Amino acid sequence: MPAMTVNERPVEFDMDPDTPLLHALRDAANLTGAKYGCGVGDCGACMVLVDGEALRSCLVTIAEAEGRYITTIEGLSRDRSHPVQQALVAEQAIQCGFCTPGIAIAAAALVRRNPDPSIEDIRQAIPNLCRCGVYPRLVEAIQRAGRVTRRRETISAAPAPGIDPADAARAVPAMRGADVEGGPPSAADQASEP
Repeated sequence: MPAMTVNERPVEFDMDPDTPLLHALRDAANLTGAKYGCGVGDCGACMVLVDGEALRSCLVTIAEAEGRYITTIEGLSRDRSHPVQQALVAEQAIQCGFCTPGIAIAAAALVRRNPDPSIEDIRQAIPNLCRCGVYPRLVEAIQRAGRVTRRRETISAAPAPGIDPADAARAVPAMRGADVEGGPPSAADQASEP
């Protein structure tokens, strides 16, 4: 049974050693952030950090990952406070979101080794495909994450995951909802009106 450390926890996979790491993470560990895109390493949707290096998990077997440290998007930062995650949101560099975990992983590896990346550095380090075409904003987001990493800038954080919707609406006015003062009436409220 191949054993490794996944998101700082020891894990053993009782699976065929030739199983791609992507499938072990998604199917056995229920870590579904890494996406199955192409299965041949072209798209980058399945990127994870393996000993700090961004690798396509569809091309790494669990036998090859044995004894290594794996970080998935779920383990990058539990509260979404990683500079790359914050910058992607702040720069609106997320569209449908399918490719975002792989891009965030590749960007985190880049910013860790080079917190002041040039546009060419970013193009070389982020081979991920994005069908929505966020590339210009992606470059801005990664450079911004670098500035945050170098402590030249801060980003106002988005509400933490699991926050009560009413509290989130107070923190982010654009999220006003029916249960928040000043929000639109809910369908139930509208149905009960005469």
